[in-house]
Amino acid sequence: CGSGLSGDYISNEGHYWIGMDISPAMLDVAVEREVEGDLLLADVGHGIPFRPGMFDGCISISAVQWLCNADKKSHSPPKRLYRFFSTLYTALARGSRAVLQLYPENSEQLELITAQAMRAGFTGGMVVDYPNSAKAKKFFLCLFVGASGTLPKGLGTECADGEETHQAKFTNERTRFRNAKGKSVKKSRDWILEKKERRRRQGKEVRADTKYTGRKRRPRF
Repeated sequence: CGSGLSGDYISNEGHYWIGMDISPAMLDVAVEREVEGDLLLADVGHGIPFRPGMFDGCISISAVQWLCNADKKSHSPPKRLYRFFSTLYTALARGSRAVLQLYPENSEQLELITAQAMRAGFTGGMVVDYPNSAKAKKFFLCLFVGASGTLPKGLGTECADGEETHQAKFTNERTRFRNAKGKSVKKSRDWILEKKERRRRQGKEVRADTKYTGRKRRPRF
């Protein structure tokens, strides 16, 4: 929750809220500002410590991407992300939503975060504001508990007919999610060529590409 700036807006809308932050200094600022919400010093990588179905919603501003870092030897980013998403899923009432604004360093981080959210049971997708702007671009992971809802339209994404919109929707089916992310289908020719190229960059010995690479063999009788 940081210094509680977003909490002020939530309070003004007539809602009660609880804020979590790993930084004592940021929580001290929130206390000095006399925010109306309750404050909790906690590492979300250890999970959300509340009883099931306690919350109607969740927002997060520029926090989730930090769980991708391994600040200690004991830290495993996939495990910490799954712990966060699985306990958040439990703490949210069925039919509620979570919106997590984040700044992923790269596409691999983005895929790791969304994959762990999906694994925890969420549906939803990624919405991108101003996708063509280097400064104004923002990522929002919009999650649903229970039936999947309609994703909001990102700002600055007005498209002409036939152009691609900047939304990535996923369900809890792994193969459909990977296809939506633009990954090559496993065992396809493109997938094999990409894998061979990665192995070459790692300095490993790889057979040369030919017209037969990735071609399916006829079954033997």
